[in-house]
Amino acid sequence: MKIADVSGFYSETGGGVASYVRQKLEMAARWGHEIVVVAPGAESRTEERRGGRIVWVKSPGMPFDANYHMFFGGEEVWRVLDVEAPDVVEGSSPWRGGWLAGHWAGKAVKSLVFHQDFIAGYPYTLLGGFLSRPTIDHLFGAYWSYVRRLSERFDVTVTGGDWLAERLKSFHLHHPVSVPLGIDAGIFSPDRRDEDLRRSLLAACGLSPDGRLLLAVGRLHPEKRQRTIIEGVSLARASRPDLGLVIIGDGPLRSSVETWARRAGHVHMLGAVKDRARLASLFASGDMLVHGSGAETYGLVVAEAIASGLAVVSPDTGGAADLARRGLSRVYPTGDAAGCSAAILDLLTTIEAPGERPPAPPPGTAESHFAALFALYQGLIDARRSAARSPQPALALSATSS
Repeated sequence: MKIADVSGFYSETGGGVASYVRQKLEMAARWGHEIVVVAPGAESRTEERRGGRIVWVKSPGMPFDANYHMFFGGEEVWRVLDVEAPDVVEGSSPWRGGWLAGHWAGKAVKSLVFHQDFIAGYPYTLLGGFLSRPTIDHLFGAYWSYVRRLSERFDVTVTGGDWLAERLKSFHLHHPVSVPLGIDAGIFSPDRRDEDLRRSLLAACGLSPDGRLLLAVGRLHPEKRQRTIIEGVSLARASRPDLGLVIIGDGPLRSSVETWARRAGHVHMLGAVKDRARLASLFASGDMLVHGSGAETYGLVVAEAIASGLAVVSPDTGGAADLARRGLSRVYPTGDAAGCSAAILDLLTTIEAPGERPPAPPPGTAESHFAALFALYQGLIDARRSAARSPQPALALSATSS
């Protein structure tokens, strides 16, 4: 099976989308499939990869993030798809990439893949302090109408978690199907705990080795709500001065997050960590993950934290909340720093109480996600072929008499 992924937000220096593409190429190579990622770039070129290739289409840069480019005209993308003649075409966002995939004239099975809920990620974040979520959704009714019409050009709308599939159903998108995401199997484990690493991180926060190490992991972006996390931890430190926060990640809000961290104190900015084994050691060496985004499709960071044995404080919306509730966790109202602080303090009480706690059910794996995704696509291909082979009913001819 050949799958062409029209990925408007793929970048070699990107975050979650780049990791997802890497995993998809690896799994395709394992199972004998071929992935062609069509992505906007600084120049038109092709890079061969194990499991497929990246076909870059020369495109203008994105105004607000130098890591990304954006598709402009569609002719070159459609030419690539014509040449590749894939069995499945994915539109990996409802924006330009998804529009181009949906409007390609080819006969492949088409899948609209939702890696992000735009309304939950942006308008909810920016307007949630003033307006209710139903009101915000109503204000953005034109967006939902557009996405609904776009989805009708696809055979299936794929989400990475049950929460988002149910949300899309409520807005009448075409055929939403949840294919839950998963973590890299065998990488994240409590066994990766490193006491020297832990001590060095606590020292970077200005704390002694017996302090409590809190982690926040994710792209430095408004959707991730790092300000809520920092303020929540700062409020909790009034009762627990032994708390240190390490922020792992990079992104367009870096300067703002650094300012908030300096004001709060006892916060260490570690930057982005690309080495997955090192990231696993960081997770396992902490005490708690404090998460901010209430708009996660799945909540991969939360899943990795659970697999590493961490307790989790999460907002009460989105895929992260669904995952957090499986393990030792507390949830708080999305965007509420005081609620975040209360959840941290409450969860610390449980963590520090004597007695054994049963381990959380392990999250799914990347392997299980892609096995389910490829099986879904193969089923759609087979159904289409079967329908094409079925004899068409003869037209009934009727004679009329005068």
